[in-house]
Amino acid sequence: GDDPWQKRTRVSVDAVEVVAGSRACPLLLTCEHASERFPDPWRWPEPDLWLQGTHWAFDLGAADLTRELAAELGATAVLSRFSRLLADPNRDPASADLFLLRAEGREVALNQAIDAAERERRLARLWRPYHHAIERSLAESDAEIVLAIHSFTPVFEGRPRAVELGVLFDEEEALAERLRAALARAGFGVHMNEPYSGRAGLIYCAKRHAVAHGRRAVELEVRQDLAVQPGVRARLVAALCALGAELLHERG
Repeated sequence: GDDPWQKRTRVSVDAVEVVAGSRACPLLLTCEHASERFPDPWRWPEPDLWLQGTHWAFDLGAADLTRELAAELGATAVLSRFSRLLADPNRDPASADLFLLRAEGREVALNQAIDAAERERRLARLWRPYHHAIERSLAESDAEIVLAIHSFTPVFEGRPRAVELGVLFDEEEALAERLRAALARAGFGVHMNEPYSGRAGLIYCAKRHAVAHGRRAVELEVRQDLAVQPGVRARLVAALCALGAELLHERG
């Protein structure tokens, strides 16, 4: 019919991929940095080609993990289909980091001269349709928990990171601890609010939508050298499915 979300989605299919899942699944998955795609009319500027394939453009392994977990859990999943370099869906529109200006000390040419019209074009074509898709998916889901799936680089600006997995949270410390314990039982080294803190606004997307719908938000960060390994992802999926089964059982 005249569903405005449907209209927006039809004109903005470039922005988002929605994997349909069971309404009853206790987890709804999001993946803000799933892709390094530049949808039309955007193109990679020549000076920025060095960013292709890097964590500055997208979260390596995160999309595969999200899809594999959605398939096993029967969960709805919402994944971006555009590079975070164009607009970061895990940032508030007012954030200075919405459009990345520098990477490893170098200017990001793509984002040096964004005027009001270009800003609105990126928000309207990419950022907003992604968030609308999460809104719609949550409205149609009984999931208690929004789980955002991200990955992080093993070496950041020259410094190696020993953390294997991070569980990011803001208010939901008990939930985060439960997720940490489930992953630790699977043999992973898990840290809380590492290598970034959810209390510094870095679970913006999951928290924004969870709070609006009376749900709970938590984020999983996987080191990228692990996230790209199918065997590691299979262990993560098994651990998260076990947690999902516990949550379903408790619901009764």
